[in-house]
Amino acid sequence: MKIVFVIDQVYLHGGIERVLSIKANYFASQPDYEIYILTTEQKDKSPCYEFSAKIVFQDLAINYNRQKSYFHPVNLLKLPKHIGKTRSVIKKIRPDVVVVCSHSMDTYFIPFINRKIPKVKEFHYSKFIEEDKRKNPSLFKRIFFKFTDYVEKKYDKLVILNRDEAGYYKSNNTVVIPNPLTFSPKSVSKLTNKVAITAGRVAHVKGYDILIDIWKIINKTEKKWQLHIYGDGDSNYVHKLQDKINEYGLQDTLILKGSTNTIEEEMLNSSIFVMTSHNECFPLVLLEAQACGLPIVSFDCPHGPRNIINEENGVLVPHYDNETFAEKLINLIQNKEELKKKGKNAKENSSKYELEIIMNLWSNMFQSLQVN
Repeated sequence: MKIVFVIDQVYLHGGIERVLSIKANYFASQPDYEIYILTTEQKDKSPCYEFSAKIVFQDLAINYNRQKSYFHPVNLLKLPKHIGKTRSVIKKIRPDVVVVCSHSMDTYFIPFINRKIPKVKEFHYSKFIEEDKRKNPSLFKRIFFKFTDYVEKKYDKLVILNRDEAGYYKSNNTVVIPNPLTFSPKSVSKLTNKVAITAGRVAHVKGYDILIDIWKIINKTEKKWQLHIYGDGDSNYVHKLQDKINEYGLQDTLILKGSTNTIEEEMLNSSIFVMTSHNECFPLVLLEAQACGLPIVSFDCPHGPRNIINEENGVLVPHYDNETFAEKLINLIQNKEELKKKGKNAKENSSKYELEIIMNLWSNMFQSLQVN
C-alpha cells in the first residue's frame, strides 16, 4: 500500500512532526507499505527527527510567507502553483491514500484533486478555539466557517485525537485515533529528585506565564524544589517569561531550559509533570511523562488532559484556579506514598497507547478505505 503524508515541513521541532516521524517509520518498516512525505517548504533543511531511509521525500518548494495569513494576496498568488505541483506529484506516485497532517494550505484543496484517491485529514488542535468565533462571527468568518465545514465533509476520514472533539464537526466522517507513545523507557523515574518538569512549544497557549505565578506560591513552602521548562519559541515571549521569573526572584528554582533532544532522560530525572495550557487536544508530552512514571498535575483545559489523566494517575485542577493548582501540587510533593502510587498508575495507563496498538487503528482505517 502506498501512503502519501502531506505536511508543510519536517525541520522544526513540533508535535505534528514528531508523530509523523513515528507513523511514517512504523509503516516504512512494514513489508506491504511504501511511504512518501510531501512537503511545501523544507528549504533544503534536514529533518529534525529521524526518518527511515526507506521513506521517499519530495519538497514542492512553494515557500509561503509564514509571517502572513495563508489567505493574504502574497500567499494566494502561490496557490495555483501549489495545486498544480501537488496534483502532478500525486498522479505520478499513484498512492492508495493521501493523509494531510498539518493545517496548512493543502487542507483546503486536497479533497478536490485526484478525486479517486481516498483522502484523510488529521487534526492536531482543539476546535474549541473556534467556539466563540462561531457564535458571533464576522461576515468573513461566517463564509470561512461554511467553507471549512464543506471541505471537511469532502474528506473520506477526519482523524481526531479524542472523543470530546467529535461534537465540533459538522460531518459524520470522524474517527478517533489518539497519538502513540513516542518511546517506552526500560526504567521509570525514582521520584526522588526535587524537580517538577514541563515541556512543549514556548507559546502563550501553554500558559507558562500562569505557571510562573503558581510556582511563586509553591516556592514559599517548597524552596528546595525546582521547576524546569523545556522547549523553545518566540524570543520575545521567552524574554517576557524570563523577566517575570526575575521579577519574582525565582531564578534559582524556575529555569527555562530551552529545547532538548533528551526529553526522556530529563523526565526520568524529574518527579512530577505539570501543565497549565489554555487548551490542548491530545498532548503527546503527557503520554511521554506517564511512560516515565511521572504523576501529572494539570489544568482541566479543553480537551486533552481529561482524556489521559484521572485521579488514579494524576490530578486535574479546575481551569485557571491557580491556588488549587498550587495546593494540589504541594500535597503531592509532601505525600511520598501518593506520589509513588500515582506514578505507578501513570506508567500502567501509558501502555494503552503503545505504538503497535495505535498503529493498528491507522492500518485498519487504511484498509477500510480500500474496501470502500
